[in-house]
Amino acid sequence: MTTLSEIAQSRGRSSEADIDWLHVLVGDLQLLADLAFADIVLWVPTAGDTTFVAVAHARPSSAATLFYRDFVGQLLKREWWQQVTEAFETTRIIESSAPDWYEETPTRMRAVPVMRRLGLGSTAVTDAPVAVLTRHTNLGEARTPSRQELTFNQCANDLFEMIASGDFPDPQAPSGPRRGAPRASDGLIRLDVGGMVTFASPNGLSAFNRMGFDGELEGQSLADVTSELLTGKLIVDESLPLVVTGRAPWRTDIEARGVTVTLRTIPLRRHGQRIGAIVLVRDVTETRHQEQELITKDATIREIHHRVKNNLQTVASLLRIQARRSHSEEASESLTQAMRRVSAIAVVHDTLSSGLDQNVDFDEVFDRVIMLVTEVASTHNSRVTPAKVGEFGVLPSTFATPLALALTELVTNAVEHGLAGRDGKVEITATRREDRLRVRVRDDGVGLAEGKVGAGLGTQIVRTLIQGELSGAIDWHTIQGEGTEVTVDIPLLYMERS
Repeated sequence: MTTLSEIAQSRGRSSEADIDWLHVLVGDLQLLADLAFADIVLWVPTAGDTTFVAVAHARPSSAATLFYRDFVGQLLKREWWQQVTEAFETTRIIESSAPDWYEETPTRMRAVPVMRRLGLGSTAVTDAPVAVLTRHTNLGEARTPSRQELTFNQCANDLFEMIASGDFPDPQAPSGPRRGAPRASDGLIRLDVGGMVTFASPNGLSAFNRMGFDGELEGQSLADVTSELLTGKLIVDESLPLVVTGRAPWRTDIEARGVTVTLRTIPLRRHGQRIGAIVLVRDVTETRHQEQELITKDATIREIHHRVKNNLQTVASLLRIQARRSHSEEASESLTQAMRRVSAIAVVHDTLSSGLDQNVDFDEVFDRVIMLVTEVASTHNSRVTPAKVGEFGVLPSTFATPLALALTELVTNAVEHGLAGRDGKVEITATRREDRLRVRVRDDGVGLAEGKVGAGLGTQIVRTLIQGELSGAIDWHTIQGEGTEVTVDIPLLYMERS
């Protein structure tokens, strides 16, 4: 779907500051739709100044929608043009004087000019609106509204007036995580200018009841109620007093009796003066438990990888010691090769232990693994220059280990057999495409007879890893007078499905 920025830049005439302001407003468009029990559409003026184009559309979760198809990207309908244009030109909220019909459904439309503050802490606003917000209310389901509906509508009207004066959204409000953010349906408390509760929705009251409050919130000071619930708590969010008194547009969590409730305060202003606040309430106990479990799980996985890496390094050290103490050259060589293979696996686990993701940057892994080549070369009286061309990219951990081990074997074979007793170069070229990873290991050594691939343990390990675990293909061949080249081809789509 086309984004707000793309539409506003390509078809509108909004500046970057206007777009940033609209992005913040769109973050609360769903809240406005739920409070108003109406569809909310955001329009920006087009480059030609003749009409408007829709950049956002929110449907109410508290009522039936009027529009089953998004208006995003569409031009303003002709029947709405006069009202929207008047709101844009006069910077006043324009209410339709008579019901408007949409597909045989009576509706009422309100056009709200969107003014932007010129800076943090500034009361100055733009000379002209940066957009127009339209509210479309379904009159076909008209009935006597409940007290909650009346309060929600009043809150919506207050916010619309603040939008028209540039007081909402508040640029000083922290964005905060969207996960677990309270919505109007989760619970709403209305405060007066003194912080006294004038209305509490049933869900809002229930959230406080679960924390141990057994009275009625209305007529109470929300700050006093919260203080009683948190009596004896050693750690309290320092922003809590500002939130529960309705003085700051912040968000905080309170916890009592094992229940965690998140609060978000929206101060209400009229003509620059604070007249009260909306406090959105949501019980996020289960959400916070899940987040804590994920944090604990991630920490446990990292610790496991760290311990596995340490254990593998210990095994590698024991193998190194045993190889040095061995009196048999063949046994010493076998132990050294085993030590090198264990070290290659340890590098992967070391990389995994440093992050939350179970995917690894294989270029970082391979840069560390290839350092083993220098050690192998020194034991064969060779000076080998390894070179990597291209990038492997990010790979899942289940494939990083076999690939690291297979490439270690291939590079080591090039050093031990192709460049034994001589200086040379080993070039590793990685070509990453959307569906495949191709790796070429090439040395400038003595080469091997065409069609005669070695049958040693290293070759068997490589075949097993590439063909068996990675479902890839491998090919050995000699380049005339230029050494040996091994090509590994791995399907990446198979990796993603796995």
